[in-house]
Amino acid sequence: MRLCTIYLLALAALAADATNANWPQFRGPSANGVGAGAPPIEWNVESGKNIRWKTAIPGLGHSSPVVWGNRIFLTSAVPASGESSLKVGLYGAIAPVKGEPAQSFNVYCLDRKSGKILWERVAASGQPKIMRHPKSTHANPTPATDGKHLAVFFGSEGLFTYNLHGKLLWKKDFGVLDAGFYMVPGAQWGFSSSPVIHGNMLIVLADVQKDSFVAALDIQTGKELWRTPRNDVPTFGSPAVVPYTADGAKGWQVVVNGLRHIAGYDLSTGKELWSMKGAGDIPVPTPVFEDGLVVVTNAHGRGRPIYAIRSDAAGDITGSKSAIAWSEPNGGNYMQTPLLDNGLGYFCFDTGVLSVYKMATGERQYQQRLGGGTSGFTSSPVAAGNHLYITNEEGHSYVLALGAEYKLLAENEIGETVMATPAISGGALYIRGAKHLFAIGAKQ
Repeated sequence: MRLCTIYLLALAALAADATNANWPQFRGPSANGVGAGAPPIEWNVESGKNIRWKTAIPGLGHSSPVVWGNRIFLTSAVPASGESSLKVGLYGAIAPVKGEPAQSFNVYCLDRKSGKILWERVAASGQPKIMRHPKSTHANPTPATDGKHLAVFFGSEGLFTYNLHGKLLWKKDFGVLDAGFYMVPGAQWGFSSSPVIHGNMLIVLADVQKDSFVAALDIQTGKELWRTPRNDVPTFGSPAVVPYTADGAKGWQVVVNGLRHIAGYDLSTGKELWSMKGAGDIPVPTPVFEDGLVVVTNAHGRGRPIYAIRSDAAGDITGSKSAIAWSEPNGGNYMQTPLLDNGLGYFCFDTGVLSVYKMATGERQYQQRLGGGTSGFTSSPVAAGNHLYITNEEGHSYVLALGAEYKLLAENEIGETVMATPAISGGALYIRGAKHLFAIGAKQ
């Protein structure tokens, strides 16, 4: 009975977030990329059309903005001297950036209506403990908030929790979290897994070169509630908290991507509920959930699979025809986390090929290339107002109609590199470029 009550209360909280237009974590209230309201489908930065404001953000960061009420939060790594370089595009170099100066690991709070920076905090400073990929930054994880706490994760530099006025509540050092290519350990690429707040728990995932784990901390104090070791290659996605049913009782599970160890863990105890072997050896996308299915995908190495896993799976489900509702060996994403909405799944390759599947059966509805195939796509898609927004690394956005047929409605330019996933709140789209945060919405 208690689990059922908690389950219903948590669902109500998620619904309230959507109604109030909060975007509290990576990919929004339910971590599925779908927001409330109806942002514009056309904008123009030069003319100011549907641009409410743009605010310069120092340094370099791929963390997405999160929104609570009238406040926006995001992070950045600011070099002590010079400017940090970023090499985007479709290439296969694995060597990290060397010889960077000391960094300031910063947290920013902006006013949602005006874009004014309300406060700034330096969470840590000094020489980064891990190098980054040329396409990465030292501020990749997206913050998480529940309206009282703001959790920001800088990987090896630590986990920090503030109140919404910028007061540091607690911090935790997990030591060096070395993420990179497991076959070439010297290829350090930077940490990117975002924290997730669920009830009184803060969930963190650290799949790294050594001593990987998934853990839950008390959001009030930082006390570790449980930690479960993982034996996997470094991964770069975030944990997802999704429902499950066991023995007639409803509860929550933490699902994580992987190569050796895609798995679901009981939220209250950290006990493994199910696991399976994957196929992609650089797992990046975060698991997503809709209508009883947990969707996990990756696309580097031996294949590019999509797995649609029933949320009541148990035990080792590798190859299971009952626990895995369907799979597609060649449809998966490399960088982008897919979007699920109204029974359809939207999967975009890093080359811009968009595939849409019927989630109940795995039947592909259409496949269409966005652009000419020369631009990279890293930012994950978001949706609102029956529109799908996909932005490539050059800051070119494609706006499509949601549904089983391909309908391109508009194309727009930001004028800056875009690697971070947008946020949606109050009928506005918040896009982080390389130098600015943009608020795209009808003028108020």
